[in-house]
Amino acid sequence: MIEANKNLIYCGSLFNRTRLKTVEVVIGNLKMGATNPIRLQSMTTTDTMNTQQSVEQSIRMIEAGCELVRLTAPSKNEAENLANIKSSLVDKGYDTPLVADIHFTPNAAEIAAKFIEKVRVNPGNYADKKKFEEIEYTEESYNSELARIEQKFTPLVLLCIKNNTAMRIGTNHGSLSDRILSRFGDTPEGMVESAMEFIRICQKLNYHNLVISMKASNTIVMVQAYRLLAATMLKQGICYPLHLGVTEAGDGEDGRIKSAVGIGALLEDGLGDTIRVSLTEEPEFEIPVAKKLAEKFTENINIFTFNAPDQIIPYSPFHYSRRETKEILNIGAKNVPIVVADLSHKTEIKHANFFGFGYSYSVTLDKWNLTDQAADYVYIGDNTLDFELPGTLGVICTIKNWNANFKSKKGYYPKLEMSDITSISIDTIGFIEIEATDNIDYSLLQNYVNCIFILKTNYSNITHIYRKLQFDFANFNINNPVILSYSCDETDTETFQLNVSSESGISFIDGFGDGIWLKGNQSIQLINSTSFGILQATRTRISKTEYISCPSCGRTLFDLQETTAKIRKETAHLKGLKIGIMGCIVNGPGEMADADYGYVGTGPGKINLYKEKTVKKKNVPEDQAVHELILLIKENGDWRENI
Repeated sequence: MIEANKNLIYCGSLFNRTRLKTVEVVIGNLKMGATNPIRLQSMTTTDTMNTQQSVEQSIRMIEAGCELVRLTAPSKNEAENLANIKSSLVDKGYDTPLVADIHFTPNAAEIAAKFIEKVRVNPGNYADKKKFEEIEYTEESYNSELARIEQKFTPLVLLCIKNNTAMRIGTNHGSLSDRILSRFGDTPEGMVESAMEFIRICQKLNYHNLVISMKASNTIVMVQAYRLLAATMLKQGICYPLHLGVTEAGDGEDGRIKSAVGIGALLEDGLGDTIRVSLTEEPEFEIPVAKKLAEKFTENINIFTFNAPDQIIPYSPFHYSRRETKEILNIGAKNVPIVVADLSHKTEIKHANFFGFGYSYSVTLDKWNLTDQAADYVYIGDNTLDFELPGTLGVICTIKNWNANFKSKKGYYPKLEMSDITSISIDTIGFIEIEATDNIDYSLLQNYVNCIFILKTNYSNITHIYRKLQFDFANFNINNPVILSYSCDETDTETFQLNVSSESGISFIDGFGDGIWLKGNQSIQLINSTSFGILQATRTRISKTEYISCPSCGRTLFDLQETTAKIRKETAHLKGLKIGIMGCIVNGPGEMADADYGYVGTGPGKINLYKEKTVKKKNVPEDQAVHELILLIKENGDWRENI
């Protein structure tokens, strides 16, 4: 039985990034785990039966930096054709290991294991058929099911031993078996137990050439599952390499932020030996993103060292719970995390400057209009304003500016550093900026019960520094709201988003943070959308429609990129709705997990439409499917017009 006690050890240190010590796995000519670099991989989108297209796309992926190429093998025919793809790549001078992706066909896995270097199996559907049935098991009947699984899985393990073939046991949140769901529910514990059942069979046969994954589209579930898996493996004394990925992350900015949040949160704690950034784009475009993300965690410079707090951790790394704080203004307690915009660098502030973070002003109507991604506060520094702002927007300025111009004006608040803290009375509502690595006087902070704390640091181990403060605040019983500040000087937009997302996501996943303040050499609009994107990806604040869109693969039955764009165009205004867009039944109702609606390819030119996990419309012609999806949303009362 999987445990989830909050004090289980899941990484080398909570306060110092040390890589989890995993066994070394050999995949053809590639070594993974142990002290080897983080390996980059992706998956082809071609039909595996089309040898030429599969080879050409594999080459493009390899030349982009892909170190493992995965191809789908849904039947024996595709598995057999992997031999032709492999030989063709070798003939062209490419010896990159290949991975066969297997779901419902054990015999295909057994064929593939003879020809290529690695097979991936999904415990949820390798030996089980999913019917979404809740079954009551006795210990005897449950153990009988385990025996059945062992009998079905053992031939593959023996073949892998014979052929020196590696294996990934890849659990997916949305495709847990009915048996696991009946006993554990749709939980990280269930995900880990699903994998452990197969791991135990491998260990019984003395087979250890394993890589394990715990993928989910929900970053909180994903992170918790990987942590619990690591803790479980550490407890049993052997840790296999971890394959990290956020499944169905989507495309564009959303896909990159969501992937960086989930993968980065684990890399921050030293977990992860190979990564795949799953984007609804061509697979060769995934590799540069993965490379940038991995490179961030190969550097070990500008580190602040400190003594780790000696206390029980104030949160569970395996279950989400938000830090309990008091409510000050609209910050903390049960309020969603706020977003701070920054105009302090402007020499003169005008109405137009507010457009970048969600506010537009009509001169003729003398009226402000707000978007769903309107920032909650703006920092103006020493600037003054000669016009009125909407009452929903709070203004933060320097203590000097506040005393001189805004002290008596509603909605304006001072920001001061620790050195200036005694210049305000203890009942003043304001913002205290704390350099997180200073020798902080917590007894002094305890007096300022009406202040929000802004944490900042320029050190690279920001995750662990902020985590230390989370412990310190708990130790000193300080429950003031906290805004987490992140600075990144990268001029490349993608790198900026990956860096701040991977740094900040882990804190919000751990329930620490009542607001976010991003700073950098990017446009105000980009910084604002990234801020909201991070909160959306951590599911701490929903400000737009969420698309759970799988990366294309050889099983895909329609153009995922084009279809996702069509659905996004029609539904982007449905704030808070989750829509799953899946290329085939493998990535269908199970993989969508907690989506509200689903669009799933079921055959060439045919789409099934789902409400949650129930099919509502079957075999809809593809050219009518988006329209029918909109009708389905309307029928269930979730539609609103885009005004």
